[in-house]
Amino acid sequence: MSVNDTSKNASNTVLVTGAAMGIGRAVAEVLTAEGKHLVLFDRDGATLEATARELGGTHAIKVGSVTSLADCEAAVQLAVDRFGGLCGVSHNAGIQRYGDAVTTSPELWAEVLDVNLTGGFLVAKAALPELRRNKGAIVFTTSVQGMAAQKGALAYVVAKHGLIGLVTGMAMDEAANGVRVLGVAPGSVETPMLRWAINLDPNPAALDEEIDAMHPIGRRAQPREIAEVIAFLLSDKASFMTGETVRVDGGMLARIPGAPRKAEA
Repeated sequence: MSVNDTSKNASNTVLVTGAAMGIGRAVAEVLTAEGKHLVLFDRDGATLEATARELGGTHAIKVGSVTSLADCEAAVQLAVDRFGGLCGVSHNAGIQRYGDAVTTSPELWAEVLDVNLTGGFLVAKAALPELRRNKGAIVFTTSVQGMAAQKGALAYVVAKHGLIGLVTGMAMDEAANGVRVLGVAPGSVETPMLRWAINLDPNPAALDEEIDAMHPIGRRAQPREIAEVIAFLLSDKASFMTGETVRVDGGMLARIPGAPRKAEA
């Protein structure tokens, strides 16, 4: 555990899951710059420790898994013990796996749904008493694959669709408790997980180009571009938003292919 400051301010404290790298780390960077107290939660202890050292700011760390309710509860309790409570959660922990209905084993199916869907539920279950007490907000990082589907990623697609359902259903349950529940659905983002997936392809360079071309804006996102939206949704600037999953996808799902090409001049 690393703590820079023991001052207590529940209204300024956010739990960030998947904080060691990728979007979660970028969220931690943005919120640190805003002066938030953070509990950084990830199962990769070595990388999480390195991230915490590099971030600076006021933080505590919890090494554990979002698939464990006990670990999620311990992360929330850390926020209470060190900072007096919790007002926000940015849930980013997730894994990518591939396979269709035939090639996906029951074990792989369970792994993907446990991390990507049940993990979100368990984090929320642990955090909601504090979020209710402090009229806070939780933002889930889902995916455009919760709104559409890539071939050969069945378990991931199902989990991300479910996570958007969790946003909608939980928002209705928690509105009367003063808790806002939101989602962010990124397109392709330059993260270690995307790089791992690209390197599975026999021609990574060609897939790299294809991924950029999928987005009308002409490129993939950088993690901070997603993190800035998450920080906004957690803030009072988004105080009239709940139950919404915001696409941050460079126009990917707005595109309808098949238009005729213009003749060359």
